[in-house]
Amino acid sequence: MSTIPRSGERLQRGSLGLSQIIASTLANIAPAMSFFFGFGLIVSGAGFGAPLTILVAMVVILFLTNTLAQFSKYRPSAGSFVTFIGMSFGPWAGAAASIFVVVGYCIAAASVVVISGGWAAQTLHVFLGVSIPWQVLSILATAIVGMLVSRGISLSTTWAAIFFYFELILLMVGAVIMLVVNRHSISAAPFMLSSVTGGWKGIGLGFPLAIYLFIGWENSAMLAEETTNPRRNVPRALITGTLSIGILYMFLAFATETAFHGDLKALSASSLHFVDAFKASAAGLLIIAYLAGVTSIFSSLIGLTNAQARILFSSAREGLLPRFFGKIHPQHRTPHTAMWSYIVVALLIVLVFGTAENIDPVTLFGDTGTLGTIPVILTYLLTNLALPVYMLRYHREDFNILTHLIVPVVGTVAMAFPLWGLVQPGQPYPFDLYPKLALGLLVLSVIYGGLLAKADPDLVHRIGSYVADEEY
Repeated sequence: MSTIPRSGERLQRGSLGLSQIIASTLANIAPAMSFFFGFGLIVSGAGFGAPLTILVAMVVILFLTNTLAQFSKYRPSAGSFVTFIGMSFGPWAGAAASIFVVVGYCIAAASVVVISGGWAAQTLHVFLGVSIPWQVLSILATAIVGMLVSRGISLSTTWAAIFFYFELILLMVGAVIMLVVNRHSISAAPFMLSSVTGGWKGIGLGFPLAIYLFIGWENSAMLAEETTNPRRNVPRALITGTLSIGILYMFLAFATETAFHGDLKALSASSLHFVDAFKASAAGLLIIAYLAGVTSIFSSLIGLTNAQARILFSSAREGLLPRFFGKIHPQHRTPHTAMWSYIVVALLIVLVFGTAENIDPVTLFGDTGTLGTIPVILTYLLTNLALPVYMLRYHREDFNILTHLIVPVVGTVAMAFPLWGLVQPGQPYPFDLYPKLALGLLVLSVIYGGLLAKADPDLVHRIGSYVADEEY
């Protein structure tokens, strides 16, 4: 294929191994944070059959991992979605995707920034009696993460892994304690279809919410340029990370529901199910659940800034976005400009709406998470549809109807359900505004992409010109 590499600098290649990008991916997903705040919404749809809903969501996400894995085998790139969409549908689509997905990710990142301050403030108040404004703690967390990620991919990924594994140990200890204390209530009921409120309809209601637990599964694809043997390790990390987090969620859901002794009314009335279940099982050790939340949020901030800011960097390096974001630190070889820009904008979103509009952290977490997820899921869908186009354009001799057509199409159809859950009419304010805002962003992105492609005919050659493991 014809590509003309630009004079932009390369990231520090070979810095990460398979275990590191898996850890970074799992840290980005943030199982404690995601499960604490997301499980209740799944329960509201599926009842005690929530673990089955999580299982279905994991299978659907595996359809998506197939798409990124296939792309990464042929053209591993820090640009990830933008590169794959642009090479499949043309430069205008790549330019549009660069705006659309970066803005979506940035808004979604604001949800992690706000909850970092909110959860830390609550933890300090509950266990130390100290009251610090959550805004101050969010600023502090952002500053620490910004300095850490800008100093090196290996350093920051190591810290993300440390925080994640500490979080994992705390979650596992908490779940095991709940199962031991409530061992007489252990049964297979949570995994039986008869336990799902409304049967398959109940799974359908909880399914969109279960999908959100996995957001971040794509992290490793964006680290391709710094990963050893990315054509092999990125696909492995995508699949391993998705399977691992799905199994963990089902185990946490099983332990939590066991601690509620089959009382669906009590389960539905809880706001923080894991925390409430652990408190009822071992109140003296409640600090375990809160510390798991703190480490989860912090590791997620590191993971998402490392990965998602690289799409901004890659897009700028290839000329899709202003070149200002394509700068690399001369010593640490990190895209520090893109990273700082990304996380500071997320913080500003939090401070403006959280302070000026006086929105509490949990509410703002839900608002920014919902709004930011719409562009991200639309990008998932478009990337699925891009795979068969890409294979037929560039690797027709390797085209496999199952892997490169049927699986992506099925994944696209399945992902339409959670997307519909976000955009369907009749939602309460302000959620009824989010589809309109996302549509407005999409229109502006397409206009930008069309104008840029027309003004720069060479853009078609620069998209995907930086392949992770090729020398120039």
